[in-house]
Amino acid sequence: MYKVKSYHLGEGAVELPTCMYKVPNVHEAGADAQNGDESLELLNLESRQTEILNRLYELKAVVDGLSKTVLTPDADLDMAEMNHACSEPTSGTPVSLDSVLGKTSSVLRDIVINANPSEVPLSLLVLHNLLCKQYRVLSSVHVHSSIQNVPSELWNCLGNESICQSRQEYQLGFTLVWKDVLKPQMKFCIQNMCSIEGEGNIARFLFALLGHQYDAVTSTQIDSWVDVAIFQLKNGSNKGKAAVLRSLNSALSKSPWVVGADLTLADVVLCCVLQEVELGIPANIQRWMQSCQNLAPKLLK
Repeated sequence: MYKVKSYHLGEGAVELPTCMYKVPNVHEAGADAQNGDESLELLNLESRQTEILNRLYELKAVVDGLSKTVLTPDADLDMAEMNHACSEPTSGTPVSLDSVLGKTSSVLRDIVINANPSEVPLSLLVLHNLLCKQYRVLSSVHVHSSIQNVPSELWNCLGNESICQSRQEYQLGFTLVWKDVLKPQMKFCIQNMCSIEGEGNIARFLFALLGHQYDAVTSTQIDSWVDVAIFQLKNGSNKGKAAVLRSLNSALSKSPWVVGADLTLADVVLCCVLQEVELGIPANIQRWMQSCQNLAPKLLK
């Protein structure tokens, strides 16, 4: 409708102000120095991080190397192919308690075990049976007030033989107390020793009383299988149990016992735990379990 001439004679974009007043930055010099300090700290942190990561990689390589020397279900190294001569105990003759535990003024060494009847530590009962074959053992079963009812078979789990001798005629006292405890507890020479907890740890102590001694490799293999039995086979998932059964079946295909050519604690604990496993048992394990049942026919059925 109306044509008006442009009043802006310049060319290009117009620079619009971003603030009302422009004032020099008085903090500019200090900020540059602070940024320089922060950059130096970041460089130091990056250097430390790189050093720590390198050390972790080195430790991981060491651990991976050690894991191949211990027999576990996931180990890459088949230790069963080692010379079985090193698996034989260095002492196979009967020993006295003095040679195992040292001499003491007390004639009878007392072992007191607390266990929950809802989770019977079967391996400890089998080891009691083995101890009775080597020593004169005074056995007794008691029930703590925290337990209301105990089946009759648990009352007689250590045998129902009547005591016809004085305490001085025995070498070892074995007392089992059915009590409301989370895991088995044992005390030996109560005045001088704290309690030992866990079925695996107590089993190690009781088996040591039989006087068997092994080299470092065999002892490590035995301890590894005991841990596998307690933590993976007894308390693990079905997937973990199946992996243990595969590994155990493979080991028993090359040897009559789990570790070497003789019975060890690994056989006792594994066989007892397998009594409660509700999975398919491979052929080699079934054959081995038949041999283990001769240790305590009344307990291992």
